[in-house]
Amino acid sequence: MDETPRPPRRKRYAGKNPRRFEDRYKELDPERYGETVGKVLESGKTPAGMHVPILVAECLAALHLEPGQWGIDATLGYGGHAREILARIAPGGRLIGLDVDPIEQPKTEARLRALGHGEDAFVAVRSNYAGIRKVLDGMGWDAVDFVFADLGCSSMQFDDPSRGFSFKTAGPLDMRMNPGRGIPAGEWLARVGPEKLAEVLTDHADEPLAGEIARVLAGRRFDGTRELAAGVRSVPEVAGLDVERVELAVRRVFQALRIAVNEEFSSLDAFLRVLPSCLKPGGRVAVLTFHSGEDRRVKRAFQQGLREGLWSEMSDGVIVAGPEERRSNPRSTPAKLRWVVK
Repeated sequence: MDETPRPPRRKRYAGKNPRRFEDRYKELDPERYGETVGKVLESGKTPAGMHVPILVAECLAALHLEPGQWGIDATLGYGGHAREILARIAPGGRLIGLDVDPIEQPKTEARLRALGHGEDAFVAVRSNYAGIRKVLDGMGWDAVDFVFADLGCSSMQFDDPSRGFSFKTAGPLDMRMNPGRGIPAGEWLARVGPEKLAEVLTDHADEPLAGEIARVLAGRRFDGTRELAAGVRSVPEVAGLDVERVELAVRRVFQALRIAVNEEFSSLDAFLRVLPSCLKPGGRVAVLTFHSGEDRRVKRAFQQGLREGLWSEMSDGVIVAGPEERRSNPRSTPAKLRWVVK
């Protein structure tokens, strides 16, 4: 008699496909539905619930990986880059994967363990990348051969309405990478003044109507993501624009709030300051950025380090996704890769 436990029956829902994200069994467990995932990828979309790694070949080439090397993936995310890194540093290599997200990190660790990467090869650590030096000290590691950082927000976070990162679906106005720390975006917005909000919209998203938007939104409470999006569209100066520009303004507001709530720029600055001390001579760094504010910080830090003799070599300009990758994975379009060598 077969005593193998059967998986629990799926929850029944009305209609052909579930509408609520919580009921979308394929999106919540994409590894079990390879055929469906393949069709979505072939159509040039990213399946909800998973993340397609960007510029993989270019990142690996920048890091010059070899068997036996030790390194850090400072932004583990879905683990797509980590999976490829682990394959190239075996046998004998070790990788620390940092991630601040308590919801997604355990899933990614389990995913990599299922591929055969034990504690001797891979260690997952709950930490912001700004704490990279502290993590190394805690592990008893002096320095590593390489550091990789993908600064983009993961697709899983955007796709889950309960995280509040996107206005495409209704959800709480949260946006925290770690929901256990800090205050939600809605509370942050309710407390901020017009001048500060205008500064954030300019510095974090290059929004040309920052002042006008800030005067309408600052100090207001919004019930959720859709309500905030409607609030942005209601700003008179925004409402008078064409549809594409209106939606761009909404995206920029959400981006700026996410960066502010998670203190992403201060974390990035701290990461870049301690980065040279984390590498062995000849060690390599590859950093993927996704908007101008991030790229400016990385570029300036790398250039300054080169002038001060901290780096011996730097990439000549930025490396971007080719036409085929941009077609198959549109989320790769804004990505910029820079690398340096100690």
